[in-house]
Amino acid sequence: MAITTLLFLFMAMVVLAVVPGPGVLAVVARSMASGFSHGVVTTVGIVTGDFIFILLAIYGLSAAAEVLGNLFSIVSYLGGFYLIWLGCSLWKAKAKALHVEVLEEPSWYANFFSGLFITLSNPKAILFYAGFFPAFLDLSTLSIVDVVMIMGVTALAVGGTMLVYAYIASQVKTVFQSEKTEKTINLIAGAVMVLTGMFLLFKA
Repeated sequence: MAITTLLFLFMAMVVLAVVPGPGVLAVVARSMASGFSHGVVTTVGIVTGDFIFILLAIYGLSAAAEVLGNLFSIVSYLGGFYLIWLGCSLWKAKAKALHVEVLEEPSWYANFFSGLFITLSNPKAILFYAGFFPAFLDLSTLSIVDVVMIMGVTALAVGGTMLVYAYIASQVKTVFQSEKTEKTINLIAGAVMVLTGMFLLFKA
């Protein structure tokens, strides 16, 4: 598998993870309420959900790719244009403070399963793994080593991003309530999305 493909896949996953959503809110809330370790367990649950989607996408869509053939190239164009549009939308989005509701003290098992179910029910994750994987990867040629590498990239991108959120939230409770922070995140995430979308279009 090409290093450039893994790099852009990593960038796309980081963007999806860094933009505040249900997963970020859960990790931040648990870290603020109960400390960094609870944020870590929630992150493990989130990444486990991503692993499930990866396996379903690769082994489910690879069979569809054999049937549909070149029609899957359409997904590359749609995915590229969608990422560029999403990036531009982030640039134009009005920054607002991120309000986090601190939760009651659950067990580590509850933290893990909350992270897992948040990912499995997240439309953003479903769209990414069902729609963009065929654009990034040639599903029919993936080996076991490739799958392991993809999971490693996912763990590093999604898990690493969530752990950063967890650590900061456990140390500084006010940083996530800043509109300036939200605006900076939108600018950086938008730029990465546009670049990734251009990569998909070029690859197609």
